[in-house]
Amino acid sequence: MRNVTLIQIFDHPIAQKYLQRSGIAHAVSVAFHAYRLSVKEGVDPDLAVKAALLHDIGHYEWYTDGEWDFEQYKKNDIHAIKGAERAHKLLVRLGEDRQAAKEIALAILLHTDSYLPDGSLSQNPLQKVVKLADEMDEEPDGKHHYRRISEQTARKKIQELDQLIEQRKRPLKRTV
Repeated sequence: MRNVTLIQIFDHPIAQKYLQRSGIAHAVSVAFHAYRLSVKEGVDPDLAVKAALLHDIGHYEWYTDGEWDFEQYKKNDIHAIKGAERAHKLLVRLGEDRQAAKEIALAILLHTDSYLPDGSLSQNPLQKVVKLADEMDEEPDGKHHYRRISEQTARKKIQELDQLIEQRKRPLKRTV
């Protein structure tokens, strides 16, 4: 039994605010990539999909003269740090298991190295899945954040992911 579903996360006003800012279409797409990768890699799909859905909720909007400024974003961004904090607080508030909330927050923190000094980073399998899922959906100059999806379609896709995760968590019944 899951403490918190994706649709509960998606419906929360804090998630709505920051998912709108960072791009719902991107968040949903990364969540699907994370689901497929987690199944393939033996990672808990519930944790992977939650981290993927929330991975960019720390984004700040970098604009210069009313236009998106990708160079300012690259130079000044710490969205993974802010996003890990926001996600952790949101998940705990919704009733997520505290250890699970911590693992999800750490996967969000480590989904990018854009804010880290040069060097290698050691990641666990969950963190690797979320990072790879994000990379699979990226477009040049951050354009993936501006793809559009209707709220109805996003809800349908998130409910589909919830169903896929529930099916994987249920033990198989013997029919013979």
